[in-house]
Formats: sequence, C-alpha cells, structure tokens
Amino acid sequence: MLFLLIQGQDAQTELKTSVLNFVDNFIASIPHYIFGLLILILGIFIAGWISNFARARIHHRTQDPLMSKFLGRGIRFVISIIFIMLALNAAGMGRISAGILAAAGASTVILGFAFKDIGQNFIAGVILSFNRPFDVDDTVEIGDIFGKVKALEFRYTKLKTFDGKDVYIPNSDVITLPVTNYTEDGFFRWDFIIGIAYEDNIDGAKKVVLKALKEEPMVINDGVHHNFVIEDELATSTVNLKVFFWVDTKDFRMQALITKGNVVRRIKEALEDAGYYMPADIQEIKLYGKELELPLSFIDKEANK
Repeated sequence: MLFLLIQGQDAQTELKTSVLNFVDNFIASIPHYIFGLLILILGIFIAGWISNFARARIHHRTQDPLMSKFLGRGIRFVISIIFIMLALNAAGMGRISAGILAAAGASTVILGFAFKDIGQNFIAGVILSFNRPFDVDDTVEIGDIFGKVKALEFRYTKLKTFDGKDVYIPNSDVITLPVTNYTEDGFFRWDFIIGIAYEDNIDGAKKVVLKALKEEPMVINDGVHHNFVIEDELATSTVNLKVFFWVDTKDFRMQALITKGNVVRRIKEALEDAGYYMPADIQEIKLYGKELELPLSFIDKEANK
C-alpha cells in the first residue's frame, strides 16, 4: 500500500514537472513564434507587392493579360512558399515544414486524379499563356462557336457571339479544337453570286463589277489582296458570276457586314445603269399528249406561284 502511494506521488510529480517544462518551453518559444508570425505577414505583403509589380511590368511589355496573370501568380506562389518555410524555421518548427511539403506533394497527386478535367483546363491555360492563336478582342471561330474573345482565364476562354451570347469554352477544347482567327492579319474575303442574262456580254459585266468594287471605299485592294470576278455557273435562266472581294476584319461584327451589303447594292445598281438585265429564275412547263391537257385557270395559278 505504501509502495502504491509512493508510486502515485512520483507520477504526480513527473506530470507536474512535464507541465511546468512545457509551459516554460512555450513561454521561451513565444518570441520565436512572434518572429515567425512577423516573417509570415511580411512575406505575404512582399509576395503581393512583387507579384503586382511583375504583373504590371510583364503586361506593359507583352500586352498579354493571360501571360502576365500567370507569371504574377507564379511569382507570388513561389515567394509565399519561401517565406512560409522561413517562418516555420524561425519559430522552431522546421520538421513541420518538411512534413507540410511532403503532405502537399501527396495531396497534389490525389487532387490531380480527383479533379482531372479542371487540371487539364488549367494546364491548357498555362500553355495558352505562352502560345495561343488569338488575343483579346480578336474575332475567332473555335469549333462551331463564332465571336469576339472577351476574356482569357486559366480554366476557360470567354467569347461574345455576334447575337449577344456569352460562351465560356474550356481551355482544353481551345487547344484540341480547330481555331480560325479572322483578325490576325486583319483581312477577310467575302464572295457572293450575281446572275446576268444569257444575251448580255460577260466581259463587259465583269468590268462593271470590278469598277464598282474600286469605288467602294471599305473594300481592300492592294498588292496582296486582289478582288476578281469569275464565271461560276450556267444556271437555268442566268449566267452566274461569282464576285470575290476583301474587307477589313478589325471590326468584323458590324463594318465587314455593312461593307458586304454596300458592295451588293453598288454592283446591282451599276449593272442596271449599264443596261445589264438580271432575270429571275424561269420555270418552263411542258405538256405532252392530249390526255394531259389542263384547264387554263390551273396554268395561270401555277405561273403565279
């Protein structure tokens, strides 16, 4: 009994000593914790300032919002990790920092499998930040989506279609789908068909069309971009001419369409003023045999359709 009592007193003494030692160590470590916290806070501010500065400078030099955003975030992340490690070491928790890095590596692998699609889009965004076929405000066609690029993010590219829809396309699709950029060199070639009568002079009509194209101020005609007219088809009642002409695509949404409308109207009026006839389609009805004779009223109705 006496032995148990002595053993209990020893245990209490040992516990009391442990608690006192913990308190003493904690109090002694408070300056280290405060110093580590100050390093962490200072590191967050420094990382943010350097990130914003680098982002502004990169954007000023490259005029590329996605690249500047990516590099700015990357610089902020690296500097933040460095200061977190310094803060943990200053607080006497160097082993914890090593454990955090190991756990972060394992978590990255697990999250990579769990969020595979998000990871693909993010990696695609990183690739696009360094090499992509368009910029903001370019007119593009990605897959079957046609519109102006309005935003470049790491997970998606935002397009504004010309009928007012906001379309968010995953960056993984931007990389894998065909991309047509209508603004990269600033030029696009329109074409349309106009029909003249069989008895009209084709060469003369082509000269009238080319003259009308030269008179339209918004049509491009230089050493690289040539406008021309070709004979396209011998249709039922017309000889169809196909007109090709170049327009500026910097404002593809409106100006290019207005230019096409002006060209169609100007060519129509020029051909009419030159005496060329543009007949409508003519349908010919042939009746064979007396048993197929139709009343005159029926023929008139069919002709008026």
